[in-house]
Amino acid sequence: MLHELGNILILLAAAVIAVPIAKKLRLGAVLGYLVAGLVIGPFALGLIRTPEEVLELSELGVVMLLFVIGLELSPQRLWLLRRSVFGVGALQVGSALLPLALIGWWLGLGMVAAAVAAFGLALSSTAFVLQILAERNELTAEHGRSAFGVLLFQDLIAVPVLALLPLAGSSADSGLDWAKVGQVLGAIAIVMFAGRFLSRPLFRLVARARSTEVFTAASLLVVLGTAALMHAVGLSMALGAFLAGVLLANSEYRHELEAHVEPFKGLLLGLFFLAVGMNIDLRLLSERPLAVLALMLGFLLLKFAVLGLLAWRLKLPRNGALMFIALLAPGGEFAFVVYQQAQANGVLPVAIADLLTLAVALSMAATPLLVLLVEAWIARRQAEATPRPDDVIDDERPQVVIVGFGRVGQIIGRILKAKEICFVAIDPDTNQVDLSRRFGNKIYYGDPSRAELLRAAGAEQARMFILA
Repeated sequence: MLHELGNILILLAAAVIAVPIAKKLRLGAVLGYLVAGLVIGPFALGLIRTPEEVLELSELGVVMLLFVIGLELSPQRLWLLRRSVFGVGALQVGSALLPLALIGWWLGLGMVAAAVAAFGLALSSTAFVLQILAERNELTAEHGRSAFGVLLFQDLIAVPVLALLPLAGSSADSGLDWAKVGQVLGAIAIVMFAGRFLSRPLFRLVARARSTEVFTAASLLVVLGTAALMHAVGLSMALGAFLAGVLLANSEYRHELEAHVEPFKGLLLGLFFLAVGMNIDLRLLSERPLAVLALMLGFLLLKFAVLGLLAWRLKLPRNGALMFIALLAPGGEFAFVVYQQAQANGVLPVAIADLLTLAVALSMAATPLLVLLVEAWIARRQAEATPRPDDVIDDERPQVVIVGFGRVGQIIGRILKAKEICFVAIDPDTNQVDLSRRFGNKIYYGDPSRAELLRAAGAEQARMFILA
């Protein structure tokens, strides 16, 4: 018990010290976490001896991040992103995977091993990219939406790849495991049914208890329960949480859910970045520096070229295209899972898997530095001339936020609706929320005294805030 408490104190102290320093130096929070993790990890000071356990726990941060992103994407809006997901995403993965696999095969790997190694290198970091885009308020920019589509496709395609790895190994059985397929489809059906028919009654019951703690517990139950169910059938926990978020995106409890999950998401994501820093194996880097750096620079340059062609094909503005390339070129956390499973199933030799893992981890650590370089280049260009700014997509943020939707709030709402002014209402009474929703009003349940809820509802962007 004391050992675990000591590790927790070390992790908290590392975050508290490193992140403010990194932000003061304008390096970004992500780079601060990475450097702190590297310093306290087993390959530097050795304050934390088991970084793999920390990484396993911290993956819940990615789970909660995807849940919050899902809350922002209704099924209708997700359908609008189908071109970015299945068009741009498939093109990025395929264009990077094919040449990387051919290079691996030319270097002496078998075709299956080369394909698996190339697939891991073709992926990008969902946690890093979305966090950086959110910090820069660029999730709804054109390059932000394109990057999100690519990341979502990568998460989707990683599921069947992980499922096929045991079949690719030397000990795999022939044929398709139809029982496993049935379990996967059954788990997805359960999540969709629960999100459609059970979530609203659950949160209505919890909301009537008027207990913030109980609502927080219910929010975590939904996120972690969905993630656990998906993990039990071999799917990505993050993908399951994203699906749950999408199904709840049209719920009147959406903003309250986001406000309750947000603090846990931020803390666990920070823990994830610390864990990535701790897993950078400095010993292997010192033993084979040329091999590691050549591998990292090689796949980065190839992905730069692929992503540059994609950005040109998408006609992204120059600044947005550079940010798109810098964010998606480095490797991603899913590569760790792919290489670990490939090693366990005899698809990749241990030495090759370790080398690939280190190259991916170093490239992830370089992500904030690449972003800083792009920002510096953009700033220099802006000092010389005033370029066209990035397109900003209308995120349907309300012009007016109404707190309280009783008699006065409803009168104001009717006036705004008659003037065709977009508004969002927040009310702590579940009965009032249910009644008003039947008349087509955009109203959400929640405690309006909480700053996180108001922020999630778009109060910072609204032109008017009415307390009714």
